[in-house]
Amino acid sequence: MSTATLTSKGQITLPKQVRDQLGLSSGDRVDFVLGANGAYTLVPVKRSVSALKGIIKRPGKAVSLAAMDAAIRQRAARKIRAGRK
Repeated sequence: MSTATLTSKGQITLPKQVRDQLGLSSGDRVDFVLGANGAYTLVPVKRSVSALKGIIKRPGKAVSLAAMDAAIRQRAARKIRAGRK
């Protein structure tokens, strides 16, 4: 087990063994995640939120409320017809 000491400023230095196992280097960020059992887990943050930009494509064209209403009416009509047969 690795141990670290909390400084008067609330800082710790992660032991080298822990940094190596987590793949951390100077300047990397970590999250402290509180588990259901009350224990914290140290999780490396590998990407910044800005790095996620562009992962999800934007829809090609905005859909109008009228078009949404029409699609709902068509679907409802199909369900009604299917129920009658």
